[in-house]
Amino acid sequence: MTGWPTGPGRGRQRSRTTTVPIPGERPADALHDARDRPDGEARIAELERVAALAEAAGDTATARAAWSELVETHLRGGERWRLFEPVRRCLDAAARARPLPGGPDDETLRRYRRYAAEALLGTPRIGLDQAAHLLDIRTDPGVLAAGGDDADAVVAQVRCRIADHLGDEPAARHWLRRWQAASADPAAGCPDCLPVRQADLLAGWGDWTEALAAVASVLDGPGGCTAQPEAALTGALLPWLRAGETHRAARAHVRAYRRHRVEPDGFGHLATHLRFCALGGHLGRGLAILVEQLPRLDQPHDDRSVMEFTAAGALVCVRAAADGDHPVRRPAYRGRPAAQVTVSALGAELLAVATALAGSFDARNGTGHQSGRIAAWLSERPLAEPVPLPAEDGIEPDDEPWPGDATPAGSTDDGTGAEAGTVLTGGGAGPAVDEIGALTVRMITEALDRRGDGYALDPTGTVLGRWGDAVIQFRRAGERGEILHARVVAGRRLPAARRAEAYAFCNGWNRDRLLPSAYVHDPGEGELVLAGEVTTDLAYGVAPAQVTVLVDAAVRTGVAYAEAVAALP
Repeated sequence: MTGWPTGPGRGRQRSRTTTVPIPGERPADALHDARDRPDGEARIAELERVAALAEAAGDTATARAAWSELVETHLRGGERWRLFEPVRRCLDAAARARPLPGGPDDETLRRYRRYAAEALLGTPRIGLDQAAHLLDIRTDPGVLAAGGDDADAVVAQVRCRIADHLGDEPAARHWLRRWQAASADPAAGCPDCLPVRQADLLAGWGDWTEALAAVASVLDGPGGCTAQPEAALTGALLPWLRAGETHRAARAHVRAYRRHRVEPDGFGHLATHLRFCALGGHLGRGLAILVEQLPRLDQPHDDRSVMEFTAAGALVCVRAAADGDHPVRRPAYRGRPAAQVTVSALGAELLAVATALAGSFDARNGTGHQSGRIAAWLSERPLAEPVPLPAEDGIEPDDEPWPGDATPAGSTDDGTGAEAGTVLTGGGAGPAVDEIGALTVRMITEALDRRGDGYALDPTGTVLGRWGDAVIQFRRAGERGEILHARVVAGRRLPAARRAEAYAFCNGWNRDRLLPSAYVHDPGEGELVLAGEVTTDLAYGVAPAQVTVLVDAAVRTGVAYAEAVAALP
């Protein structure tokens, strides 16, 4: 595969940014304007410039905010390996500032450590020793299982996933137990996605029953994560297939793939769908999915997802070729033109990518574990006789309680996803949903955690995220931080020559819509930024449930505003 990295450190390198200060330029103002830029290399370069400018000026807060914005930008762009450097710079700056343990800044730093670990697991382009130093861990065999009994959810999760990646199953199991026993922590990630990650680990070790038990809580109860239940259904596919629950696996595959086939974040789940087709006897569907999804390799994805997708695709091809090496039309991808190729030839192409990437991981890690995983996948044989797949339009989102037809014995589930008598709380900590208190940054982040949304939290307490074409930031304003201020910036910009049209659009929006209050911002670069804001005075206190309602409203109306801007002629 021409152009794909085949060894540690290879691939596109990060551009170097020269700090060119503008006379009288204030780093904070430059960051404000940089945040309004649309995603892309120009935005990345400007944020790097602003961060370097702020560091040169001794403005640590603005520098950290710029590095934080870069982290979020790389997360949205799908190139997690590029966020490692800004995460390192944030953590280095924090180490010098010595943030207070347990404060909101401490939560951000722990979240960043998890981001760095996920970047390490996703690509061999980051040195293992470098990452181990940043994450404050040892990766020597036999050392990963060491540590005190006070490990939090983030530390336990990071150590568990890295140990599994290196092939140290005993250490990974040790840290999985610690992870499962740790208190809930928003910095550890979406609470509805964590059981899915744990189920993936257990399934990889062959613990099919335990994997289904881990994911059952997500499948059985309502949740706020936008990735569920499809991610959980995918995590249960192969365990259900191995347990003989073929009809349930078939329904789960059809429902989940309906979403993952088009969702950008769904690429990482495609390998499981392909393996289900290969092992469940649906080879025709597997080939159709493979051919349909090949062009997505042109989009930014982490190397691990590409390795697993191509390995699973090679498995489909191997199984299909055993019944006759017929031709398929391969679409153009990765610089290869569209062509008619045999199934076995396509499988050989994909296997070359998978084995090269696995070799790159193993060379970086000093083990043979990833190559062993790929070899094990290719040796798998069908697990069950194929069953008819349901039609996509015959499956409704809530037509069946997926884990089972009845509430498990001994459960007091009342349909809320919690046991009777418990008080639901955001992120497992903080005030109850109906308890009135002062507005806090944590209320905002927990509202987003319940929604399953990604976001960044900068050192000033500003929460930033992207929803489609809308970039939205939440912050506390006012003398006592009693005002919830949400600002949305539309991704599309208009030329400065269309100023009158931009004003007319915002005036029309403000006349016909309640939220957000729209306005035009001119950063002086020949383009106009169309933005909006929602301000809510909470001086008399607010309950976490009310903050969730306010955040939901800001996101919905902000997305609608950005879509309206994008629809302008």
